Amino acid sequence: MNTAIIYVGAAIAEIAGCFAFWGWLRLGKPVWWLAPGLLSLALFAYLLTLVESEAAGRAYAAYGGIYIVASLAWLWSVEGVRPDRWDVSGACVCLAGAAIILWGPRG
Repeated sequence: MNTAIIYVGAAIAEIAGCFAFWGWLRLGKPVWWLAPGLLSLALFAYLLTLVESEAAGRAYAAYGGIYIVASLAWLWSVEGVRPDRWDVSGACVCLAGAAIILWGPRG
């Protein structure tokens, strides 16, 4: 499976799972919100194991840039808060870092 697709799926699963806990603890949502949240977090962990990488830490580090961009997309689309120029600038820096980690020469 394509690494980018895996990372995007993992980001959606992680953010949704974390938001379930946020909703329960901070927004007063019912405790049953935790069940889909836990399933979503398990899916997130599983998806990261599908990434082609010799080391888990490298796969996780590269994923971090995708997670940040996905979090800002969530901020805008779900929470209705438009990311500002500093959010976007920071996300671009993180994506550049993720690209270096993913595709940098090894040796």
